[in-house]
Amino acid sequence: MYELVQVNECTYYINCPAKIGVYLAGECDVYLIDSGNDKEAGRKVRQLLDKNGWRLLGILNTHSNADHIGGNQYLQAHTGCRVFAGGIEAAFTAQPILEPSFLYGGYPFKDLRHKFLLAKPSEVTPFTAPEFPAEVQLVPLPGHFFEMVGFRTPDDTVFLADCLSSRETLDKYAVSFIYDVAAYLQTLKKVEKMQAKIFVPAHAEAGPDLGELARYNRAKVLEVADCILDLCREPATPEQILQRLFAAYKLTMNMEQYVLVGSTVRSYLAWLRDEGKVEPEFQDNLLIWRAI
Repeated sequence: MYELVQVNECTYYINCPAKIGVYLAGECDVYLIDSGNDKEAGRKVRQLLDKNGWRLLGILNTHSNADHIGGNQYLQAHTGCRVFAGGIEAAFTAQPILEPSFLYGGYPFKDLRHKFLLAKPSEVTPFTAPEFPAEVQLVPLPGHFFEMVGFRTPDDTVFLADCLSSRETLDKYAVSFIYDVAAYLQTLKKVEKMQAKIFVPAHAEAGPDLGELARYNRAKVLEVADCILDLCREPATPEQILQRLFAAYKLTMNMEQYVLVGSTVRSYLAWLRDEGKVEPEFQDNLLIWRAI
């Protein structure tokens, strides 16, 4: 864990739970792509950079989930590097309480205020700032989170953030976190056709062609959507649909899964509503969803 893997001429990744990219911009100047899930990850990354004699100029954040920005504060405090983020993701990175608040739909109780959902804040520089490395291309990848992006380095390595899950993860858990189902399906279509020397997803193996994996992810999204639609043939509240979905896929509920999958179920319901397949109504002051 935390081994440095070279994948192209000037691009590496650090093998950890959410892969961290390393772009060598000069003889000893580097940029990270994301920073890991906490202070300890940041410390290990710093040790690795020091071992190679590299100076950290900046962290390019793909999105603001805690497992991707958790090392920001430590690295920024110890190296003075910039943290680059854009749009809504920049707001969440600067004010990380927004993530558990968004997922829960209110102020998160203490069981949700931990490092897996609540990173430490960092000072953010926008992608449009002149300090951003102009040779690195932003690749919009919305859907998993609000304005998630990937990055294409000058040696044609593309970091795909969280837009792909491995087959093993999908087979085990089935339901991956999605904020905007329509946008996510479009992103998967885009990734399927994308060309690069090598792709590095955060939670799947790197490779030169991930089209088949993108199609598998898309198929799983549509499978889960069909499952939720079937669960709505008997009118149910969002909580009941969540319970039935866990039963259907033999999943085990905990606090993190409750907010992550619960939020995802509501996103699926919104998409199915926009597609004209389900409709909401109120019965005895309860929000009920039914298949049309």
